[in-house]
Amino acid sequence: MISEAMQGLLEQAGIKVNGANPWDIQVRDARLYARLWREKSLGLGQSYMDGWWDCPRVDELVCRLLRGGIQDKIRGGLRHMLRAAPWILFNLQSRARARIIAERHYDLGNDLFFSFLDPYNQYSCAYFQGTDDLNTAQLNKLAMICAKLNLSPGDRLLDIGCGWGGLARYAAERFGCDVTAVNISEEQLQFARGSCANLPVRFQNRDYRGIEGRFDKIVSVGMFEHVGWKNYREFFDLVFRRLEERGIFLLHTIGRNESGRGGAEPWMSKYIFPNSMLPSIAQIARAAEGRFVIEDLHNLGPHYDKTLMAWNANFQQAWPRLSGRYDARFKRMWEYYLLCCAGAFRSRDTHVWQILMTRRGSGRTQPACGEGLEASAVGHPEAGAARGWRRAPRRPCANQNLTGQGFAFALGAAIFLLF
Repeated sequence: MISEAMQGLLEQAGIKVNGANPWDIQVRDARLYARLWREKSLGLGQSYMDGWWDCPRVDELVCRLLRGGIQDKIRGGLRHMLRAAPWILFNLQSRARARIIAERHYDLGNDLFFSFLDPYNQYSCAYFQGTDDLNTAQLNKLAMICAKLNLSPGDRLLDIGCGWGGLARYAAERFGCDVTAVNISEEQLQFARGSCANLPVRFQNRDYRGIEGRFDKIVSVGMFEHVGWKNYREFFDLVFRRLEERGIFLLHTIGRNESGRGGAEPWMSKYIFPNSMLPSIAQIARAAEGRFVIEDLHNLGPHYDKTLMAWNANFQQAWPRLSGRYDARFKRMWEYYLLCCAGAFRSRDTHVWQILMTRRGSGRTQPACGEGLEASAVGHPEAGAARGWRRAPRRPCANQNLTGQGFAFALGAAIFLLF
């Protein structure tokens, strides 16, 4: 009965058990059905790690599950409520707990991450504008961030959650910025200090709540997912205090369509990103309200699908030299993580937003954004602005046209603030 019920749910998403399509599940152990019924998405991931099922295209499987709303049909019950309770009752991203994510994920080993990342070690969404090459797409992303921030020589730039220091190095090398970069992963920082040894970059091992000083520009890429809803307002208060009156702040974060107070999907929270949660646009707008003007909102979600697929291809190619340190179960865990995330972005259930902000009441003119930035078809990174990113003539805000999801999310944020 359980197997029939689970197969019926899968078929609602166009997925067959032992079917011929690349997204169909190939069952290797009949205990899978009871495990899925009992443990839901956690059991799906764990059983893949254990080899109980296979699928040639896990990314497309997950995309179809999410588009079909299967997770909503099996979610609920006492177990789901108990999982959410700690997120509501406690601050799981307090200063005392902040380093858990560094120890459990970012300190897994530089050899693992460097096996699939680009030369700037960007562990965040690339920008595949005019290219299918991961390295070029990451340069696109770095150049676009710096263009949105309007970086100039001598700018004091704060990088919150700097990873291996790629963005800090890029801003110092290409724009002559004076960079302060903070992180809580000592393994990442050791590498970052070496890569920026002769540049005006200072790295600090500290929680974002302990940052001091004032800065002309502030950027945070791929860190806000670890802040937690109980700390969103504190994060924006900190940025407001540290940003100069006429400064610019860029937040690059993964997000989701609905507001929530629970953490990440159970399997992802247990094995990949403990204590993480994805914000909604409404939660970001609420936390920034009264402090910042939202100047531009850019949805890069489809580009993260391509980024993750490129990472997985690199990881698979590098596996022979990694297999001496990591076992086969780890390999299945890591590929499942990358492919599941690709499917989530493809389904439009998950997004990546770059949100450009200025301090409310600063009186500054709107920085160039949206249509105020354009990319040439070809670029020359060695010339100082990778991929040819350049400032276009400034357009009045009223004449800027947000298209597609960018318009929808900007409109949603505006309506939320009004009411």
